Amino acid sequence: PMGSERMEMRKRQMSTTQEMPGAAPAQHSTGNRGSNACCFCWCCCCSCSCLTVRNQEEERARRTSQELQAEGIPNCEESPAPTLEEVNAWAQSFDKLMLTPAGRNAFREFLRTEFSEENMLFWMACEELKQESNKSVIEEKARLIYEDYISILSPKEVSLDSRVREVINRNMLDPSQHTFDDAQLQIYTLMHRDSYPRFMNSAIYKDLLRSLSEKSIEA
Repeated sequence: PMGSERMEMRKRQMSTTQEMPGAAPAQHSTGNRGSNACCFCWCCCCSCSCLTVRNQEEERARRTSQELQAEGIPNCEESPAPTLEEVNAWAQSFDKLMLTPAGRNAFREFLRTEFSEENMLFWMACEELKQESNKSVIEEKARLIYEDYISILSPKEVSLDSRVREVINRNMLDPSQHTFDDAQLQIYTLMHRDSYPRFMNSAIYKDLLRSLSEKSIEA
């Protein structure tokens, strides 16, 4: 009986010894799957953080694009239909075009066809900020403007030079109605020099001018 018990104990020890090497490769294999989860960075988990951040940014850009498309002409300014005299005045100067809601709406429609509507939206947001007097409201609107049009992560980022960006970053330490004045002027100048001449030769402007001219003749 004692001999049979010793034999049984040896069998159990041998069985345990044989199982242990088998367990190690399984753990090693699991470790490899974890370390190879991402080929771009060193991660200790199966879900790579860099991929997660990138996916979130792509989803935000995709969602913003879909929202803009669904909105059509978002937050379009209310204005009466422009007269023939007003539309003719738009050709005289960019300032006269930007002076009226109808002019801004028509120009904004053109900017949308060139995928640069964010320039007008930024300019309008800055104009709205200038009308505020409440400190907390100013700070909140300044933060939203920065996130929507200044941040490099935003799909609606406007094109600004490094000097103006430095000025904005300093101003954001204590936001005011004039935090984005330099940036607003730069975007205004960009629209004037770059987009305005094309707008005057666009089908949007010419069709509107022709339609009003025909109505004027009929009257």
